[in-house]
Amino acid sequence: MFQFDLDTVESACRESMFGLGSSGFCLSCGEEREGCEPDAEHYECYACGEFEVMGAEMLYVMIA
Repeated sequence: MFQFDLDTVESACRESMFGLGSSGFCLSCGEEREGCEPDAEHYECYACGEFEVMGAEMLYVMIA
């Protein structure tokens, strides 16, 4: 599993709540993906092709 920086994930969560962002992160390669629901799990990563993208809020709860 890719190691995520808590500040990066928190920033994506804030953008989702107060802006127009809707990011998720790939657990395999760490790539950020737009167009993810906050509770997304197992979305496809456009960078590596794995179905390991998790919504930013869900990931934040998991690592915080």
